[in-house]
Amino acid sequence: MAVLEAARPDLPYTPAVARATRDLYAKVAHVIPEIEWPAFAPYVDAINRLKTQKNAVILGHNYMTPEIFNCVSDFTGDSLQLAREAARTDAQVIVQAGVHFMAETSKILSPQKTVLIPDLRAGCSLAASITGADVRLLKQKYPGLPVVTYVNTSAEVKAESDVCCTSSNAVAVVEDIARERGSDTVIMIPDEYLAQNVAKKTPVKIITWKGHCEVHERFTAADIRAYREGNPGVVVLAHPECPPDVVAEADFAGSTSAMIGYVGQKRPRRVVMVTECSMSDNVAVEFPDVEFVRPCNLCPHMKRITLAGILNSLQTMTHEVMVDREIAARAKASVERMLAVKMPVQAKAA
Repeated sequence: MAVLEAARPDLPYTPAVARATRDLYAKVAHVIPEIEWPAFAPYVDAINRLKTQKNAVILGHNYMTPEIFNCVSDFTGDSLQLAREAARTDAQVIVQAGVHFMAETSKILSPQKTVLIPDLRAGCSLAASITGADVRLLKQKYPGLPVVTYVNTSAEVKAESDVCCTSSNAVAVVEDIARERGSDTVIMIPDEYLAQNVAKKTPVKIITWKGHCEVHERFTAADIRAYREGNPGVVVLAHPECPPDVVAEADFAGSTSAMIGYVGQKRPRRVVMVTECSMSDNVAVEFPDVEFVRPCNLCPHMKRITLAGILNSLQTMTHEVMVDREIAARAKASVERMLAVKMPVQAKAA
């Protein structure tokens, strides 16, 4: 679902802009109506020219709208993929087309680079559900237990943790840290549903925190049954931040990257992705032969990132994201501890 930009007199849709963006529009033509493209194209052209001048790259999360994800982003993927790309790139300026915790992670892994987020209001209900002080209290309540923290958290929470995880490697990380510490129990924060879904796949006992993603928590098992009833033969892919009964109703559950991988490998005729709705538009660009049923649960935080905001961010070099040096060092250690965990062969292929 695209977000139409307000017209600016200094950014007209000229024949030159049309020519410069023609190939990009061809890429997204079946998800962005032709009548809308003149509103986007001047921003797309200006941003892509300014990136070169500023030695900048844009990291586009899977939940960005199609005109951002496909037309101005240099790297796309989930939050950790993007942070790793940020660390590898030679660009000096990183613009995070995502939410604030993602920008922090990019800064943690690329402390020498300038990391910008176009809108400081682009937060995350899950990241906001827990603080560093909360983690310290949990460690006092359960002394000695390892703390596994989802990457969808602030830098201060990562800094209080033993190891981070993603939705795709959570089981492997939980079992690895439990084995290393000789513990049959771990604390897993902050996503309660992710932790419950992981608990079904491992003998390790998991103490949870009551944090939720406001997009994924709204899906219900009844929704899944309704998708099947209204779309015979549809394949249901669910994100593990969804409630466990939703995951149980799905044909496959995995991270955003794993869902994309599933579509690419299996090529189902018709599919519904039970996650933020812009992702279906972005995957449809890559796989136009697959029919996508679109459940439209929008993330209000992701949608604060717009082409106009990205252009302003590059023009004014705002808003720069900074992380305290000591917190960054401790947070980086928990991320690097995760990256050292070997994934099972089957999980890698998922």
